[in-house]
Order: sequence, then C-alpha cells, then structure tokens
Amino acid sequence: MSAGVPESAKRGTWASVARWFDGWAVAESRRDSAEKVDWLRITPFLLLHVAALGTIFTGAGFVAVGTAIGLYFVRLFAITGFYHRYFSHRAYKTNRFWQFVFAILGNAAAQRGPLWWAAHHRFHHKHADETVDRHSPRQRGFWWSHTGWFTARSNFRTDLESVRDLAKYPELVFLDRFAGLVPALLFAALYGVGFWAEHSAPHLRTNGLQMLTWGILSTVVLYHVTYTINSLAHVYGNRRYQTTDDSRNNLWLALLTLGEGWHNNHHRYQASARNGFFAREIDVTWYALKLLERIGVIRDLVPVPESVLAEGRAADAASAPRSSSPMS
Repeated sequence: MSAGVPESAKRGTWASVARWFDGWAVAESRRDSAEKVDWLRITPFLLLHVAALGTIFTGAGFVAVGTAIGLYFVRLFAITGFYHRYFSHRAYKTNRFWQFVFAILGNAAAQRGPLWWAAHHRFHHKHADETVDRHSPRQRGFWWSHTGWFTARSNFRTDLESVRDLAKYPELVFLDRFAGLVPALLFAALYGVGFWAEHSAPHLRTNGLQMLTWGILSTVVLYHVTYTINSLAHVYGNRRYQTTDDSRNNLWLALLTLGEGWHNNHHRYQASARNGFFAREIDVTWYALKLLERIGVIRDLVPVPESVLAEGRAADAASAPRSSSPMS
C-alpha cells in the first residue's frame, strides 16, 4: 500500500476548496454527518473574524466607521426584510427586477445565497425545536445553534425542493451558486474607495486597508447579531403565544435586529410581513417595508389576522398583574 494522503481525502479537500468559489461545484452528500464540521470549507468565514481585528491597527477614521455602520444597517435590513420576510416567507410581493436587487443586497451580508438561506429557514419553521431542527438550542445547546450548525458538512447543501418557487429564477440560482461573489466585490470596492481617498481626498483621513477592515468588522458583527435569533430568541424572553416550539419575544433582540426579536409572534403567524404585532412592539423592518410599499417597490404586505391579534390581547390580559381592590 502506498503511503501518503488517501485518495478520498484528496477529493474531499479539492471539493471544499472548489466550493469556496462555486457552492455547487461538487454535489454534497446526503450521508454527510450532521455535526461534522468542514473546517477547510469554513476557512474564509474564520479568516474574516481574524481580519476584523485589523481595525486595531488601521485606526478608526470617521469615514471608515461611518461606512461600516451604514453597511451594517443596510445589510441587516436586507437580511430581515428580504432574505427572511420575502424569500423565506413570501410575506409580500414585488417584481422580478426588485427581487434580484433584494437578493444582491442580502447576498452582500455574506450569509450565503438566497435559496440556501430560505430553504434552511423554512425547514426550521417546519421542525422548530424538534430533534431534526438544525439550530435548536434545546437540542444541541447555545454554540451549535449560534454558529456550529452551518459549519456542518450536511448543512451546506441547498434543498432546492423546498424553494422551488425561487429556484425557477436563473439569476437567483446564480447568486446561490456563487454566493461569495457579491461580498468579494463589496470588499474590493471598499478597498478601492479607501485607496482613492488616501491619494485624491486626503482630508477624509482614510485608506484602503482601513475601509476594508472596518467593512469586514461590520460583516462579522452582522453575523453574530443575526445568529442571536437562533440561539437566544428560543431561550430568553416572554411567550405570549403557546406555540409548539420555544420561541420568545425579546425587546432587546428586537432593537438589535430591527424587529426580529418578536420571535414568538413570528412563530405564531410566520406569514405576516410584521413581527411586532402590536404598535408598542418596535419593528423597524416593518416600518421600512411600509415605506417601500408606499413608493411602489413592493405590494400586498400580508397582515396579522385579527383572530391572532385577539388571541394575543387575551394572553396579555391574562398575564397582566391584577391590581388589589381598594379598602372600603
């Protein structure tokens, strides 16, 4: 027997590297372990975390920090309003042009393609907190639900059967296959703008590396804010609706994620474009979607049924502390 790396290992290494560029380059095996991390394939994800530390050395210029904050909120809305409420739940309608724009903006968050994201989220709602739920903290704990689940070899595959309504669009399939393209172009643009500013607009006090590292930091922060809905919104908060899962409403997570923290509401009626069912529940994504509806970009936002609202009011009334009767 010849010494060296086994042929199967070589094939596995080549497949992981190839998928950095083309997520569908080599077919995923349905027999892959649900908990076996593909360390080589997630190397770019790990390197982004290391690169974010570069902000310590490049400094904190006003333009770079401002750009990072702007990118954070624009891309967070793209995840909550587009990847989640549109692609995953079809909570409103739009035309094909804007659908593609939504997909590009969501893709810029570097959270893989729109088909992959929607397919996994639909599976989660179908099996929330059951044994087969891929990111349930009840089943596998905090860290697995927060980051571990999407590093597993079995979870890289896009289940096209569950997103047939989206997979009929070639442009969405392209973005799903080459999910690293838009983030790479974004990072290249950040470096290019910073390089130009350093030489042509020195009063802006920035440069290519500073713009790049702060853009990467924005991406990493966005990662972990998004992940809190999987890891924390099923553990901490209040349960207005007695759903079959562990979903909870959490004001702090709602503020952090532009409205996604009203997670128990969402699991009670996932089809709605609104997660903060009541006026007192701040849902910035909903406000932004209403604005897009007003200017004609989207239409037919799915409302919360009155029966679900009535159920919520009754639950709130039942849980409210009763005031003691005044003494006669």
